[in-house]
Amino acid sequence: MADAGRVIAGTARGVRLVAPGEGTRPLSDRVKQVLFATLEGGSLGSWPVAFLDLFAGSGAAGIEALSRGAGRVLFVERDAGAVSVIRENLRRAASSAAVGEGAAMVIKGDVLRVLRAAPPARGGAPFGAALVDPPYGSADMLGALEALGEARLGWLGPDAVVVAKHFWREPPPARIGQLASTRERRFGETMLTFYRREASQPGATPS
Repeated sequence: MADAGRVIAGTARGVRLVAPGEGTRPLSDRVKQVLFATLEGGSLGSWPVAFLDLFAGSGAAGIEALSRGAGRVLFVERDAGAVSVIRENLRRAASSAAVGEGAAMVIKGDVLRVLRAAPPARGGAPFGAALVDPPYGSADMLGALEALGEARLGWLGPDAVVVAKHFWREPPPARIGQLASTRERRFGETMLTFYRREASQPGATPS
C-alpha cells in the first residue's frame, strides 16, 4: 500500500498510516502540523472537540484528531477501498494502545447525501471542527461547505471551525451560509482555508 505518513502528535504519535493508492493526496506532516496547531492554538476556544473528516481518504486527519484527544470522530468516504484503508489505519492506531476504535464511526457513502440527511446517532454531532478535503477541482467542495453552513441541518456546534483543503488557485467563497473565512495558509499548490461558524443574527433569514 501507499504511504500516508504518520500520526505526528498525541497518544498514537509515530504510528505509520497507509493510503488508498495513486490519485489520492494524503495530508503531509506539515499540513497536519499547521491544521492542528491552529485548532489547538485558540481558533476553537477549546480542544479537544468532536471532529468530522469528510472525503476522508486514508482517515489521517481524523486519526490525528483521535490521537490528540478528540472524543468522537466521524469519517465519511464513498470509495470502498478507501473505507477499508481507514479501518486498517484505525486498527494500527488502536494497536498502539493509544486510540480506541470505539471513538470512531466510519460511513461509506456520498458526502453530500450524508450531509443533507440528519447526523447519525452516536456520530458525534454537533461537531466542533471539520475538514473538507475532496479531490481538487471538485464541485463537491462548495456543496459540502453549503451543507455545513446550513444551521438547520445541525452538523456544527457554536463557534465550530471548518477547514477546506483545496488547490490554491481555486479558493472557495469567503462566506457560505453561517460560515465566514478567517484565515488561509498555503503549502505549495495546497491551501487551507479556515472558516468559523457564526451565530445567526436576530431577525436574519435562516440559510
